[in-house]
Amino acid sequence: QVHLAESGGGLVQAGGSLRLSCKASTSVYAMGWFRQAPGKERELVATTDLNGDYTYYADFVKGRFTISRDNAGRSGYLQMDTLEPEDTGVYYCTTAGRMASMLNGEYDYWGQGTQVTVSS
Repeated sequence: QVHLAESGGGLVQAGGSLRLSCKASTSVYAMGWFRQAPGKERELVATTDLNGDYTYYADFVKGRFTISRDNAGRSGYLQMDTLEPEDTGVYYCTTAGRMASMLNGEYDYWGQGTQVTVSS
């Protein structure tokens, strides 16, 4: 069992920035960020592997968000810049043993989520 803990959410004005953190109880290979807005399905925002050799961004965050990992493989970060009201939602951290699994929707563990609210 791997425990994931997200932090860094909050209320920010449009155009502002937030940095989300995800801390795992052990090293994990692939780490991804999802978000879920009220009344909408959960959607993949970004994912990366242990060394950052492969990253994926959803089109709606390209150029605005940056995903990164620490060297120990236990933490991941999502730097969110130029935030828009449409970015509002609960952001979840998830892990997978392989990048292919992450991209195929085969996730191992989820965090409890952190709320991001962007005001216009």
